[in-house]
Amino acid sequence: MRGSPQPGQLHKRLGLPFAIAVCVGLVVGTGIMRAPGEIANMVPDPTVVMLLWLAGGLYVLLMANVAAEISSAIPRSGGHYIPVHEALGDSMGLLVGWTMWVVGVAACAFLSLAAAEFLGTVVPWVADHVASVAVFFLLCVTALNWAGVEEGRRAQIISTALKIVLLLAVVGVALVMPAGAAAGEVEVAPIEVEPLSVLTVLAGLQFIVAVYDGWYASIYFAGEDKDPGRNIPRSLFQSAIIVSLIYLAVNWALIRALDFSVLRASTLPMATVIEVATGRWGSIVVALVAVLMALGTLNAVVMSNPRALYGMAEDGLFVKSALRVNRGGTPTFALAIGTLLAIPLIYSGGYVFVFRLAGAMVLFGSCLFVLSYFALRKHRPDLARPYRAKGHPVLPALALMINLALLTGFVIAEPVSGAIMAGMIAVCIPVGLHLEREKRRRAPTAT
Repeated sequence: MRGSPQPGQLHKRLGLPFAIAVCVGLVVGTGIMRAPGEIANMVPDPTVVMLLWLAGGLYVLLMANVAAEISSAIPRSGGHYIPVHEALGDSMGLLVGWTMWVVGVAACAFLSLAAAEFLGTVVPWVADHVASVAVFFLLCVTALNWAGVEEGRRAQIISTALKIVLLLAVVGVALVMPAGAAAGEVEVAPIEVEPLSVLTVLAGLQFIVAVYDGWYASIYFAGEDKDPGRNIPRSLFQSAIIVSLIYLAVNWALIRALDFSVLRASTLPMATVIEVATGRWGSIVVALVAVLMALGTLNAVVMSNPRALYGMAEDGLFVKSALRVNRGGTPTFALAIGTLLAIPLIYSGGYVFVFRLAGAMVLFGSCLFVLSYFALRKHRPDLARPYRAKGHPVLPALALMINLALLTGFVIAEPVSGAIMAGMIAVCIPVGLHLEREKRRRAPTAT
């Protein structure tokens, strides 16, 4: 039929509003409801806490500077995999693609459970059937995106806009309260304060970088953007600034509304502020806000994760079935396999173990991502670059050093996770080398 997609083709339907919405929507989730208290507990100094949140935003800008160049220069859907494969070959591309895809599958399980658990705080039946409700949420979001990219796009823009409005409302409420007003509503047991040190600051920064994770979401849709050379860089920088300002405003407002000792002891400090402002409806408001946060982020993950498999399948590093695209522009097989693998994680609880690896996986992927930038600059200097990274080579090198430092710190703190990650590398590299040899063997010999 005229206008129908051909097998293996994605639709160029997406633009800047979606690119910004998916980046902001993937970053701003349930993490911001819990993270301020966790960070304050790790780093017991409000000034240092605010500086660390600012440092997290600057880290994202450094990484966006790199991603904007390489993802707009090679505008294919597939995320981190695309430039790494182009610059470093099959083995490294396969490793990064699978690493980021596994993290996405785990995120689908975690976010579905988070949405169900928050709803269970106000609906007793849900509390007794958390796993089943989580699967229901996951299947609903999968069905929405199965219908087509347009449905997922609209849902993402709407949910992200609602998230921003709700967070700004919490900031507004916290700022109009007298300083420390919300703290009077909470009884806090004394907490032993850890002395401020390089290790505590590094631990806090590692946690904050994880909360900012997802800033790169628009690069997964580069092949579906109507003007990737313009929209990908703009989306990365604009969303980084939006998220940084939101995170700084939320933390500043919470530090002002709550005594810092109360913030340190609170697992959900935003909930405290909301409950003080809304009275007896507080718990319901908190639960609904948290469910919306989780489902909006889940939609972004469900949309983006299949693109990693699609990109690998285009290069022969995954089964060709992943190239199946329906009339709505959705890679259906790649979407289905991610959802099917997430469901056992929901029921088994295995997602907890996977998430212990997630931080190291993303940092490792980021290291190879930045290395691909330098490799492309060296080996493909004539590649058309709609955006060229600022401060070359100093700022990209700084981004690489920060990722290496955070990865090293993570592996030292979590040696078991580091050993498992090394095992994944040892398995993926020979697979990639074998595929590379097979490609050379099948290639026609020049006469």
